[in-house]
Amino acid sequence: MSEQKSTEAVYDVVVVGSGAAGMTAALTAAYRGLSVVLIEKSRTFGGSTARSGGGVWIPNNPVLVREGVPDSPDLARVYLKSVVGDRVPQAKQDAFLDNGPRMMTYLSSRTPHLEFVYDRGYSDYHPELPGGLAQGRSIEPAIVDGRLLGDDLALINQPTMSGPKGIAFTVSDFHDLNMIARTWKGKRTAMKVGAKAVVNKLRGRLPLSLGKALVARLWLALRDADVPVWLNTPLTELITEDGAVVGVRAERDGAPIVLRARRGVVLAAGGFEHNLEMREQYFAAPVSTDWTVGATENVGDGIRAGESVGAALDLMDDAWWGPSVRNPDGPPFFCLAERSQPGAIMVNDAGQRFTNESASYVDVVHTMYERHETGIGHVPAHFIMDQRFRDRYLFLGTFPKQAIPQKYFDAGIIKKADTLEELADKIGVPADALTSTVQRFNGFAVAGRDEDFHRGESAYDRYYGDPTVKPNPCLAPIEKPPFYAVEMVPGDLGTKGGLLTDEHSRVLRADGAPIAGLYAAGNNSAAVMGNSYAGAGATIGPAMVFGYIAANHLADLDRA
Repeated sequence: MSEQKSTEAVYDVVVVGSGAAGMTAALTAAYRGLSVVLIEKSRTFGGSTARSGGGVWIPNNPVLVREGVPDSPDLARVYLKSVVGDRVPQAKQDAFLDNGPRMMTYLSSRTPHLEFVYDRGYSDYHPELPGGLAQGRSIEPAIVDGRLLGDDLALINQPTMSGPKGIAFTVSDFHDLNMIARTWKGKRTAMKVGAKAVVNKLRGRLPLSLGKALVARLWLALRDADVPVWLNTPLTELITEDGAVVGVRAERDGAPIVLRARRGVVLAAGGFEHNLEMREQYFAAPVSTDWTVGATENVGDGIRAGESVGAALDLMDDAWWGPSVRNPDGPPFFCLAERSQPGAIMVNDAGQRFTNESASYVDVVHTMYERHETGIGHVPAHFIMDQRFRDRYLFLGTFPKQAIPQKYFDAGIIKKADTLEELADKIGVPADALTSTVQRFNGFAVAGRDEDFHRGESAYDRYYGDPTVKPNPCLAPIEKPPFYAVEMVPGDLGTKGGLLTDEHSRVLRADGAPIAGLYAAGNNSAAVMGNSYAGAGATIGPAMVFGYIAANHLADLDRA
């Protein structure tokens, strides 16, 4: 059988990956007058961005200015430095902060599709640090009518959880909906979302929100700019000449193709969260590919491709972690609001609390793994709640007082008992330790002060707390039977380690020299956030900014 001949095409820029980083890079390159093609291995577009909450954390962006948020370049620089420290070079931190507002202004001035709204009150994740803002810096895409995409609507990567057709809500709506059984604002928000769903159905609208809205808006902008996007086109190899990357080899619908890049290649193909071999190589045990909500196609292709041409790696032992609950039928449930709501705690195999449950999800999982190394099991941990918690708050997508799906009990993920002693026996922790832990916590709840871990003292903790609970919206006694224990694993939104890049998004060798013609952004590259997380959207915001930086650097190269 004869070897199949490769088709060849030439562009100024080749972008690999259709998440926020890749689409922003391709869009910017097109606006800068470069010929560009975007290739995506999946039959859908959007990657992990489409499956996310769609938040964007970019200090001093035009939306924040419009809303009167008291931010400033100096304030943001102090805060990011407080969060990241020296883990990431200052030049790269500065590049993100300086180019973020420019990117937002540049793109929004050239397309009407990139419309964002402010998530007022969604605190930075460390507002108590210098430069932190309790009212937050996070924005999100405005809800968009999916009918604008036509047949392309079916090509969006599907989120991990989706509601009935016609229902869409913002991050701010989600915040309020968590209090549907507790506050009038929660009830009004539920009625508002429901009424809009009825109107949408009557008018035939197909509203998209969160991550789906962001990738839909970027897709519409790319379509208007006539940027070719080739789905079902996985990268197979980078092409180099004299040490420089000059293109890629790929497969388009199963047929080999060579794409030459006059200026360079931007790798934005995501992380390696679904590659068990890489997780075992870089992460502390235990690990699993079943605990991530990242796009299933993310197996480290772009990272391995860059490594094969001499790229250095960084932050490979870290991820955008978050305590999660396994789902027997699909992706895990990423626990966001649940840990801040009063009336529940997390304990280890010794039956003891070990962290501020309401803290940033990345920090909580860091603590789980750190403490797991002491020889006391923390992975998984046990989320302990009582019936009052279930009667008041949403949990695993179920409404207050609604029965938890039986599948969680059948799979042993959730245990239920009439007493704490019986519950302790079912999950294999010392009964006296668990009851003592709950008793001590209940005392803190009544007093309103967590003397062990200071839960509820940060504005971030309180964002998802219950404002009707006094004096601390994150603390309430655990005392009404039956009691529940929920297995919580170290889930993630994706990995945060990857190719080492500089302030221009250029991929670097181990000696710090850039690899000519090779750039990376998003989870394909090592995160500008280092080992921490500044605020909601601190994954997508930098992904877009460094995609923008890469395209501009390519556009500014000499044409010789």
